[in-house]
Amino acid sequence: MAYFRLALAPGIDKQNTEYGAEGGWTDCDNVRFRYGLPEKIGGWEEFTDTTSNYLVGRPSDIFTWTSLTGIPYVMIGTHKKLYINTGGAWYDVTPIRVTTAGGASVVGEYQINTGSDISFFDFGWGTGTWGASTWGTPRSGVTGISLSARVWQFDNFGEDVICQLQDGKTFRWDLSAGVSSRAFQVTNAPTKSKFALVSTPDRHLVLFGTETTIGDSSTQDPMFVRFSDQEDINTFVESATNTAGGQRLTDGNEIVTAIRSRGQILIITDTSLHGMQFIGPPYTFGFNQLGANCGCSGPHAAIDVNGVAFWMGIEAFYVFDGTVKKLPSTVQDYVYEDINLIQKNKIYAGLNSQFNEVTWFYCSKESDYIDRCVTYNYVENTWAIGTLSRTAWRDYGAFDQPFGADYDPNGTESTITTIYGLTAGRSQVYQHEKGINADGEPLSAFITSGYFDIGDGDNMMLMRKFIPDFKDQQGDLTVNLFLRAYPQASATNSSLDPYTISPTTEKVDTRARGRQISLKITSDELNTDWRYGTLRVDIQPDGLR
Repeated sequence: MAYFRLALAPGIDKQNTEYGAEGGWTDCDNVRFRYGLPEKIGGWEEFTDTTSNYLVGRPSDIFTWTSLTGIPYVMIGTHKKLYINTGGAWYDVTPIRVTTAGGASVVGEYQINTGSDISFFDFGWGTGTWGASTWGTPRSGVTGISLSARVWQFDNFGEDVICQLQDGKTFRWDLSAGVSSRAFQVTNAPTKSKFALVSTPDRHLVLFGTETTIGDSSTQDPMFVRFSDQEDINTFVESATNTAGGQRLTDGNEIVTAIRSRGQILIITDTSLHGMQFIGPPYTFGFNQLGANCGCSGPHAAIDVNGVAFWMGIEAFYVFDGTVKKLPSTVQDYVYEDINLIQKNKIYAGLNSQFNEVTWFYCSKESDYIDRCVTYNYVENTWAIGTLSRTAWRDYGAFDQPFGADYDPNGTESTITTIYGLTAGRSQVYQHEKGINADGEPLSAFITSGYFDIGDGDNMMLMRKFIPDFKDQQGDLTVNLFLRAYPQASATNSSLDPYTISPTTEKVDTRARGRQISLKITSDELNTDWRYGTLRVDIQPDGLR
């Protein structure tokens, strides 16, 4: 009896065939790699406990921060609302677009118009000029119509919050006005911008893809950067006595996003990377192009981790650590062959710094809503995939656990406020890395290995038994063994398959016979947790019969 130690390389490999990925893992869900070994991810719980905490609309950003007095806050923007939470209570702080007065002192307030929860691009009826050409003939010069899903983006200005609508107005939520106060439009600011950040340590409000003529939305230039006077976010008109100004970038069609990084703001267009650094008067900021052919896919698809930037483009992943490079990925083909790029502005890069992970949540090819995720461990250089659907994410900081938002476009549950005529679309907010279940339900997880054989696969082999090795196991796991004689042959299971592994299982007898063998580990019950170690298997060469 000779035991073979089945040590598998960390990370999911989708670039190779199942046989080419011998010695590694080929598929997983709700699994991460840590210290070179796969384990089930942490669970999550609803942020607040009451059953009426459903929010209206699809969340596109989550922002957490702490006030000067140490009180933590959460802000969430959906395609219909803007919310604040503190002390477990939610408040609707959606900006008001107009207030009207009627008879008998009746006052009406109208919130800003709602946006869309999906993006559209189409040709067809209504895309051309009315009355052009003749019936039944093709129209020339018609390029189609597009509508982007609403995206919010937040940043701090002191203990207040700058709230930017993509291709919309810039708002400010003022903490000193009270937790239930509405966000309001920033005075004298441009009325149409793509992104907003407050520069540090100089504290200018920087608007990206904004207007060349302040207040005239028709002058929006998607490559123009405008910044306010220092410490004064209400002054954008430059003069000899302030530090406001602007700069148009080249190499690109539009600014997609911007992130603060070490010593500079990184601006990523649809094709290039630029650096923006504070240099003081008279120019205030200096701009340098840092890379080309490295565009970003969406406003929340980039993130900075300790001075290193990661982002997801429309055909590859990128990293900037002083130079721009494509980030080698063992799941790149898998992701980009099944992604809906019409919904690319929904892609969200979430940081889970406790586990050294950046996760991109995205829509698969046949879905208009986020239903896939891909995770990169930037310390161990490993990749994982999954189906966790989170439309927005926030790392721990003001709170002890990360936040994730989940959206159900068909949800009709009661919400935190009564809204007459409300259509479907509800969301919930969860704190992650809490427990081992999915908000009280089983958190299913699995991982599948590539096929392995003896030597170069010249011989059939017989697996007589294996010794399971799991750390911190709770509950029962299931192990499947898949057997085949040739790489293109159909896989079969051993006669005793599947095998149930309890925390006390010492060994498992099998009748597994084949030229190549793959294993799958699954957990789908409540209160189950595990971390894989190194399986030892009793394998010996076998005959053809």
